[in-house]
Amino acid sequence: MIKVLLVDDHEMVRMGMHAFLSTQQDLEVVGQASNGVEGVKMALELSPDVIVMDLVMEKMDGIEATRAIMQENPESRVIVLTSFIDDEKVYPVIEAGAFSYLLKTSSASEIAQAIRSAANGESVLAAKVTNKMMKHMRTSKEKALHEDLTPRELDVLKLIGVGKTNQEIAENLFIGIKTVKTHVSNILQKLALEDRTQIAIYAHRHRLVT
Repeated sequence: MIKVLLVDDHEMVRMGMHAFLSTQQDLEVVGQASNGVEGVKMALELSPDVIVMDLVMEKMDGIEATRAIMQENPESRVIVLTSFIDDEKVYPVIEAGAFSYLLKTSSASEIAQAIRSAANGESVLAAKVTNKMMKHMRTSKEKALHEDLTPRELDVLKLIGVGKTNQEIAENLFIGIKTVKTHVSNILQKLALEDRTQIAIYAHRHRLVT
């Protein structure tokens, strides 16, 4: 039997989940909390296998509640169940230790299966959350690439971004054409790009030029 704690400030949500989960032979709702403070207290007292956690609540939100629970019991399995997928909610609660992240548009059966998965050590992320995290990771990786450029290489990249030729770049930066070509070659290698056009696109994509 998987013991479940529900933490949500909407009574109807808790009642609905409780009613459905009670029909599942392998799931048992051992407690309900209406805010983060109650949730932390009940999590420590009842030692549930899985905690289904709302994010936006009075007194203590789901992020702080998750962090407090994980500090006391790092083995806890917290499933976030929320309507929000903005950056200010997703990344902080995952960093706080949330095991899974679902949206309230999920079906009751999907939530029940996510509880079972969490109890078995398997994380579940809503598709929109997965897409957001993948995009964030790709963007972070790309940002890290140009952060590896030297200050002079970054100057050259920006000038290419506004359409300057090698001769114009040399005159603008008071360096030789050969030096400009070396910088361009280094930029292409460090950013894994193929030509000047891609450098210009990169510069605009990352708002390095206006």
